[in-house]
Amino acid sequence: MRAKIDPAFCHYLMRIGHGKEKINSQGKIEIPRSFIIHFTDEKDSLNILFKAVYPNLYTSASNIPFITSLTILTTKNDFVVEINDMLIMQSPSNIKVYILVDETLDPKDQSEYEDFMHTLNPPGLPPYKLCLKKHCPIILLRNLNPSVDLCNETRLTCDDFKSHIISAIISNGDFKDTHVFIPRIPLLTSQDEKIPFQFKRTQFPIRLCYAMKVKH
Repeated sequence: MRAKIDPAFCHYLMRIGHGKEKINSQGKIEIPRSFIIHFTDEKDSLNILFKAVYPNLYTSASNIPFITSLTILTTKNDFVVEINDMLIMQSPSNIKVYILVDETLDPKDQSEYEDFMHTLNPPGLPPYKLCLKKHCPIILLRNLNPSVDLCNETRLTCDDFKSHIISAIISNGDFKDTHVFIPRIPLLTSQDEKIPFQFKRTQFPIRLCYAMKVKH
């Protein structure tokens, strides 16, 4: 369904799904050359990828339908953060930075782990330093108001920034183009995370969304 505007790619995916795509002598499916960006070095190859997915980002950053119709998919949360941080700097708007508050659930651990907490970037939490620009794409990390589609993984674009509220516009679904407000809230780390302690991060429950992690 996501590939329906590209029939050739759609048919390629369907052939893979039905087990009909040709395989090589090693029994593996070969990715068509037209889908591949050849690796030279990390910086140059990423820039080529950015230009292929987001051509003319500097001039089209305010074109909301264009920005929200695209995304880069990658395999690890660290890659998502790296790519988003690089792309937000290519947008021409002034940057707005929100520094969050990290607190250990056990107060006696606060002084020992405070600096360490700031370096952590668990998948379900916003980053310690949240950098945003007007019209940049974001994704919601919590269910705030399902009745108006403010749910986990709802995509939006930033519209305006205040100290304790972010004005945003829903990008897709039944409430597309609805103007909403996102508050700063306390968020707990998951007990499943491989972190020696739980902590609370008070921040806007969003992440940049030029890139997203592939769900397995």
